[in-house]
Amino acid sequence: MKKLISALIILVISISDCYAVIDSKKVAINEAVEIAVKNNLDIQSARLNKNIEINNIKSANKLQNPQAGVYYNFGKAGKGNPQQIGVSQTIELGKRKARKDYALSNLELTSRQIEYLEFDLKMDVREAYTNLLAKKNVLKTMKEQEVLLKKMLEKAQEKYKANYVDETDVLQAQLLLNQIITEVNASEYAVKTALYDFNKVINSPDSFYDTKEDGFTKEYRPLTMPEADFNMPEFDVIADKAIDNRFDIKIALQEIESAEKNLAIVMKQKIPDFEISGGYSYQNRSQSESCDFKHGAFVSANIVNIPLLYTYAPEIKNAKLKLEQAHLNYASIENKALNDLRKAYEKFLLAQLNLRNYNEQLLKNSFELINASRKSYTENKIDLTTLISMEESYRMISVAHSYAIADYYNAWNEFIREVNNENFKIDIKETL
Repeated sequence: MKKLISALIILVISISDCYAVIDSKKVAINEAVEIAVKNNLDIQSARLNKNIEINNIKSANKLQNPQAGVYYNFGKAGKGNPQQIGVSQTIELGKRKARKDYALSNLELTSRQIEYLEFDLKMDVREAYTNLLAKKNVLKTMKEQEVLLKKMLEKAQEKYKANYVDETDVLQAQLLLNQIITEVNASEYAVKTALYDFNKVINSPDSFYDTKEDGFTKEYRPLTMPEADFNMPEFDVIADKAIDNRFDIKIALQEIESAEKNLAIVMKQKIPDFEISGGYSYQNRSQSESCDFKHGAFVSANIVNIPLLYTYAPEIKNAKLKLEQAHLNYASIENKALNDLRKAYEKFLLAQLNLRNYNEQLLKNSFELINASRKSYTENKIDLTTLISMEESYRMISVAHSYAIADYYNAWNEFIREVNNENFKIDIKETL
């Protein structure tokens, strides 16, 4: 049995060595957010869309290029007819401004979308940072348990040598210690996974980042947020204020404006364009009826693109349908926004209640119970099986407390994500 236990310990240590920490740069939560916004490759790619839309404005404001042509007669066909060299220019009527307005509207839409992506990224970074801290907190708890269980094993060995207990207690203590060592390794792997997830969100090619803290501290706040014991105001009190700045609603409104500008462009297609031509006209001596060289200028004007055979009816119908879609999309987003906000609000209330329960009752009672149980085991008042049961209960509550803290931060993070305002604060007057 002892050989088997030793082999398990060696195996566990060898597995632990496989997960060596790679070099990383430690950053605070605010630094991580700034780095992500500045260096995130997805955001950099999205920002290029703004440059594309700026170029589209220049393209929309373009003038039509002129056309150059030659009109030349050969043989008897040219007798008495002039030869011509000239240039023609199409002048669009009312179309350039419509195109430019549409391009400007699309630029504004792209800018709002980028703002939303940047905001969403900030919230993702905060959530990933918090999740990594939660995993580190659990690992810290597991390592503390490992130290305590080593002491418990030593105590069991002392009692066995003093003939207070039989060898079963020693083997049981050793088995629990081995289990904790395995859980420590699993927690280390969970930390590594959360670390890679954190860097995946930052998505920066320059460095590999880690959290400045090794667990939750009293000072850690991913955002300005209420305390766990703060009484939140009723949802209806803050709903209107909370929904004013939503990016998706602003984007939906901008999409309506863009659809209106697009319809204006299509409607302008029904306006004919004006074409003027001018140039040099001449007759050679051989083709002139008077045998003299004759020359001069010519000018002509045409109305082109007259909507007689094709009236752009399908394009106009599609543009109107797209405008209708934009209005429906806005109504849908506005309708869903309040529901999503309420869900996030209630989720935060539950997370706040759970954390308050851990802080005020569970954690304190569990800590007192485990200390009393350890003391009782030392004084031979309880057996090892009872102490092990208490240790496992304490460990479960400690781990659950770490996740309750993470849920509390992430629930507020989700509420702010639905509010779309990093600086949103609950006014104390709203709770009165």
